[in-house]
Amino acid sequence: MVLFFAGIFFTQRNKIKKGKKRSDELLLNILPAEVAEELKSKGSSAARDYELATVMFTDFKDFTKIGEQLSATKLVEEINECFSAFDDIIQQHGIEKIKTIGDAYMCAGGLPIKNSTHAEDTVKAAIEIRDFMKRYNLKKIEKGEMPFQIRIGINTGPVVAGIIGVKKFAYDIWGDTVNIASRMESSGEAGKINISGATYELVKENFNCKYRGKIDAKNKGEMDMYFVEGIV
Repeated sequence: MVLFFAGIFFTQRNKIKKGKKRSDELLLNILPAEVAEELKSKGSSAARDYELATVMFTDFKDFTKIGEQLSATKLVEEINECFSAFDDIIQQHGIEKIKTIGDAYMCAGGLPIKNSTHAEDTVKAAIEIRDFMKRYNLKKIEKGEMPFQIRIGINTGPVVAGIIGVKKFAYDIWGDTVNIASRMESSGEAGKINISGATYELVKENFNCKYRGKIDAKNKGEMDMYFVEGIV
């Protein structure tokens, strides 16, 4: 009888351990590891100021038109394939995924752990994303399908990062740096990486960049913009 109850105890304990491991894994899929640990130990996570971080936005030009030619299931499958590749690329460069909204993808370097290479890391990741999409589109064209024309925009500056929500946690970033990064994307061109003057000053020694001049950005006026062409 003792052995019987001992067996039940160890079985239940193993189930609890597996359940906790699964919960931890799910939490890490939602939040950065450092933020998740703080949340588990303290029950909350304070917002943090970052003097410098590099924010990247991507989206697909004429996405609505492409969506009209694909079934909803096929469209989701293709977006998932692209975004999964983006996830792998930014992880290799130590960049934090923030969120996706429809066909838009947002990530940032230099947080939650601060570093001095965030601008370079983010631009390198952007080049790999651009090149992945070139290969992806060649396959789509071979099959007679409309390609996904990606625009990529990057900006560097101060941000605030933290958790919002009490039931469905979301790690997010705020600040004008984020707004300008979005403008870099929308003011760019398909298949190209458009960066702000702030990012350019941090990466100009390591990347070949083409000055576009002062381009009007919605609600921001004229801003210096550069296309990143490759690594020096």
